[in-house]
Formats: sequence, C-alpha cells, structure tokens
Amino acid sequence: MTLAARIERTKLILTEWLKGLYHGMISHPAYEKIEKEAEDIEDTFMLACFPDAFGIPSPVSYYTAELLPFLENEFEAWERRMWDRDTLIERKGQQYHF
Repeated sequence: MTLAARIERTKLILTEWLKGLYHGMISHPAYEKIEKEAEDIEDTFMLACFPDAFGIPSPVSYYTAELLPFLENEFEAWERRMWDRDTLIERKGQQYHF
C-alpha cells in the first residue's frame, strides 16, 4: 500500500467519523431531548436554591444568597423561563409525545 493510498484511506475514515460525530451531537433528534433534560435539571437546581423568587419560603435562602454573584447571568433568564413555562406534565408530555 502506497503512502498516498494510506493517506486517502485515513482521510475517508476521518471524514466518516466526523460526519457521525456531527450527526450525534447536532442533528440527531435525541439532541433536543438531552438539551431539554439538562435544562430541566438546571431549572430544578435554581428553584432549589432560590425558591423565594416565586414566593416559596425557604430557610436555606440565606445561605444560597451567597451563590447569586456566581449565578447572576443565568438568574434573570431562568426566572423568565420559569414564569413562561408550561406545566411540568405538559413539558414531559411533549418530550415523550403523549
């Protein structure tokens, strides 16, 4: 096998691998489901840290206030997302096509 043939074979294998990687990370339908699930987990964490933003009293709020400087960029977007969000049952139903 010549060097040119080996290089061409390696390029073909690499191209096929990169197409599969792109399909798995960007264009596959499961990507949206994974992204929504990650968003749900992040929203749950933020709600556990800052329930007083929605009028839910929490004794932990005093301690989680220390996290505000680190989460200030995400806090406003999270609060807007939570106010505009459908119920959890509707969101999970969309995810699993109920």
